[in-house]
Amino acid sequence: MSKRIAALSGAFCAALLLTACSSSDSGVTVSRTSGSGPTWDKKAGAPQAASFMRLRVPPGATAVKGAVQVNPQEDKYLLSFVTDRATAAHLATELHFDHPLSTTEKSGLGGSLFKHLGLTDPEKLNGVRWSGVCPPCVVKHGRGQVQWIEMFVHDEGNGRARVYLQAF
Repeated sequence: MSKRIAALSGAFCAALLLTACSSSDSGVTVSRTSGSGPTWDKKAGAPQAASFMRLRVPPGATAVKGAVQVNPQEDKYLLSFVTDRATAAHLATELHFDHPLSTTEKSGLGGSLFKHLGLTDPEKLNGVRWSGVCPPCVVKHGRGQVQWIEMFVHDEGNGRARVYLQAF
């Protein structure tokens, strides 16, 4: 009987601890959803996405947009801007992609997330170039928390290109 009481007491204490830790009065903000699906962080934009990716939006870039989609497993960071084509190509080398930007292969991860930024899905654009990399899988470049980063580049004409970046 005393073993049963001890087991029940242990279960009761564990339940109390869990309840105490989940109190809304704790002041701790958790970025994970409750399993009900992804949501958009209304306070996050281009600065937060660029910070997570550990990159700087190029000087002179225009139409800069960004967002963070909060997911139960891992958040997705979106960043897009228009810059000159040479700067876009240079950014691709800074990200240390395994393969150069190419029109022949696309990851399929872009999905329709960029619609949230009011942009056309880059995979639906003609002539878009793509590459992706797993930063922890290559030489360390300060992106240890980033599991995957991909880049789409679309020629906008007049020497300008729209860069789409997605990371998680």
